[in-house]
Amino acid sequence: MQKIRIDPIRRYSGWRIRIQFDSTDLDTLFKIRSLPNWDYSKDEDAWYCPVRHDIISKLKEWDMPVPSSLEMILSRRKKIVETKIADKLPANLYPFQREGVEFIEMRNGRVLIADEMGLGKTVQALSWLQMHPEKRPVLIICPASLKINWMRETLKWVHDANVEIISGSAIKEIKGNIVIINYDILWVWLNELRRLSPEVIIIDECHYIKSNSARRTKATKMIAKSVNHIIALSGTPIVNRPAEFYNAIKLISPNLFPNELAFLRQYCNPKFTGFGWDYSGCSNAKELHKILVSSIMIRRLKKDVLKELPAKIRSIIPVSISNRREYNFAEKSLIAFIQEAKGSEAARKALKAESLIRMNTLKQLASAGKINSVKQWIKDFLNVENKLVIFCVHRNIIDTLMEEFKDIAVKIDGSCSQQQRQMAIDRFQNDENTKLFIGNIRAAGVGITLTASSYVAFIELPWTPGELLQAEDRCHRIGQNKTVNIYYIISENTIEDKMMQIIDLKQENLSLILDGNLPARETLLTELIRSYVPDFDEIKEEDKNQ
Repeated sequence: MQKIRIDPIRRYSGWRIRIQFDSTDLDTLFKIRSLPNWDYSKDEDAWYCPVRHDIISKLKEWDMPVPSSLEMILSRRKKIVETKIADKLPANLYPFQREGVEFIEMRNGRVLIADEMGLGKTVQALSWLQMHPEKRPVLIICPASLKINWMRETLKWVHDANVEIISGSAIKEIKGNIVIINYDILWVWLNELRRLSPEVIIIDECHYIKSNSARRTKATKMIAKSVNHIIALSGTPIVNRPAEFYNAIKLISPNLFPNELAFLRQYCNPKFTGFGWDYSGCSNAKELHKILVSSIMIRRLKKDVLKELPAKIRSIIPVSISNRREYNFAEKSLIAFIQEAKGSEAARKALKAESLIRMNTLKQLASAGKINSVKQWIKDFLNVENKLVIFCVHRNIIDTLMEEFKDIAVKIDGSCSQQQRQMAIDRFQNDENTKLFIGNIRAAGVGITLTASSYVAFIELPWTPGELLQAEDRCHRIGQNKTVNIYYIISENTIEDKMMQIIDLKQENLSLILDGNLPARETLLTELIRSYVPDFDEIKEEDKNQ
């Protein structure tokens, strides 16, 4: 072997690995050029690489003379990072989430967070943004159904956030320092987003940019070309569908797998179909996993961090509605009715009964307006996880979802016989191809076991919040060995929003609230009326005096 010299050198960008060898040694040359993020100094005739675990491991694998000082630099750097971020992170992060933020910091904001669904990838990315208020503007690219959720989470976790959501195709000046846009309109806004010159891009559900021919992929690549920090998020197991992640990996670390065809041949189990090559498979998964976790990726499963997690994790997924004009008209009618009730004794007596009817109308409008977003959310979920339990209130919503997912779904509502109920439960529990259980909250919310899934989604809210807890526990029962994730898909700025504020899902002691006194139907209805008309207490006082 030719003589090779490897030593750590402090340069303007920090510590680097300097590698010097005889340039006629082509074998060593090709190996060094396969390392990520290398650069060559012609003046010194030396190659430079970052001081990273994956690079050091490669050099050792090639039996090159790696000095122990490189490992010491890594260890010292980790301690510095831990100290640096200790006082900057929210106290309510779980230990594994703090570790995730440290990982982002160690890799200078160029990472793939691939934690299993429900472990808080969004929180980790936003906590890193909170640590670095100097890194603005920020562009967050996500599916349309998640834009409102990203806005709310950003406002919660990032103190200096001037959040702007981009919608539609009417181009205007961007004024926010944290900008949220969905994949579908990325191409339309391409020039404006390039002028934005973001310091950070967060690519949520990054498998959306799997196709090189798709406009969303082309636009993402063009915007990210000169961006310093790229954080990609996805809970989809990369070891199952490596081809979907090549573009995200390439954006984060261009030299990790510089040749796409070589990547596809090595890790995507290529098969010739007679019409062309199919790269949808997976091969050499352990090798790929080892390379990714030693370089750009962090992935934790629930079973890995189970002791750190509560028995249940509840999340609100806010979505917009498509029938806003119709909903607003009905809402104004409700408010006008409540206000008029103050002037008539008969109307006051009928207030609650009539309000309940009108509020049920609002609930149905809110549900109908979000149904397309709900369908897309379910499809996105099933790209990541295997099974999901869904609870609804109205039969038309159940029927709509059953029609959309009829090949993979079962249902229980008031129309089902006992035999049909048991068949639906058995199929969901035992048939791997039955991925969705769709149930009416009253008909399916008690007395059954659905532990084949640890994920529950509420599409509609009942009048009695105690029913929510009962329904959640269809998955959270004996036989369940995972943390149960519960999602409330809520129509933004509607009666559902108001109901959630009253139930107060954001509090950590939700179970106590639901088990306790809040929440019989009459109490919830009274609180809703008060939320629509601020001086409702005057009405109540008048009623008492009569």
